[in-house]
Amino acid sequence: TSGLVAFSLEQPSVVVVRMDTLAIMPCKASTKISHIHWYHHQEHTAPQRILRLEVSGSSVNKDSVLKADKIIAIKDKDVTSYSLLVLKLKKNDEAVYYCATWEVRYNKVFGPGTVLRVTDKNPDEDIPPKPTVFLPSITEIKDHNTGTYLCLLEDFFPDVIKIDWKEKDDKTVLQSQQGDTMKTKDTYMKFSWLTVTQESMAKDHKCMVKHERNKGRVDQEIDFPSINRSIYQKLVLCPNKLTWLDWIGIRLEIPDKNWKPQNNTRQECGLQLMNTSAYYIYILLLFKSLMYSIIITICLLERPALDGNRKN
Repeated sequence: TSGLVAFSLEQPSVVVVRMDTLAIMPCKASTKISHIHWYHHQEHTAPQRILRLEVSGSSVNKDSVLKADKIIAIKDKDVTSYSLLVLKLKKNDEAVYYCATWEVRYNKVFGPGTVLRVTDKNPDEDIPPKPTVFLPSITEIKDHNTGTYLCLLEDFFPDVIKIDWKEKDDKTVLQSQQGDTMKTKDTYMKFSWLTVTQESMAKDHKCMVKHERNKGRVDQEIDFPSINRSIYQKLVLCPNKLTWLDWIGIRLEIPDKNWKPQNNTRQECGLQLMNTSAYYIYILLLFKSLMYSIIITICLLERPALDGNRKN
């Protein structure tokens, strides 16, 4: 806002370290500075400053947030790089650590923050996200002329992850929705969804996942076919290819008894219809449960009863 050259601080997004060791969290300034401050922020608490490092004399003023023997601040030889060391790591040391400094004495600038994760496993273990793809439902397409793609990411560590949606051959990031990152035992899961309007139903889309454990630090791309080519559209357009399970699925989603699928002889109908295993398993378990209930009911009705003389 002052019209001066933008000043910035760079920090890695996440540092994963084994328990009882030490964590090194670097911070690099875009220009030379006189002081560097470090802040510590845990969930449900306000950020707290833990120390201030005077760059010229290397003196450190530590606050009482963490024990004095728990943290060390150092400056590197290139004058604009600094590091915070957290020793004897425990689970309760997990937090976001921010470096900060004063710009022209009146504007305090913060770095983006480094998430510290403490684990008892090998921190170099490769645990990238495992994606599961969910395609739009027939009901949504028919009633609202929209389709919602959902991308479920499971079994990843650490929990710092970024998800974007784009059209297949476009670099523009689309507006999407994301759920909270949830912990499942020693790993994490997260889901994100994108609602596509009728104008974009013919376009392929992709979910871009940026995670610390992606191979080669390359964003993971998860492809979503256009709604016009998806399984649900094929079910609507190609009734001659439907199995009895497909018909059950359609009737569950479209209770309108007067609704009928359109006939279509295009080459698309020759493509193999795909159904998720979860859908089939659900139908089979439902059928199995129904048969089990019938058998139990018959057995109970045929069970002999005793009268007062202990005769059938």
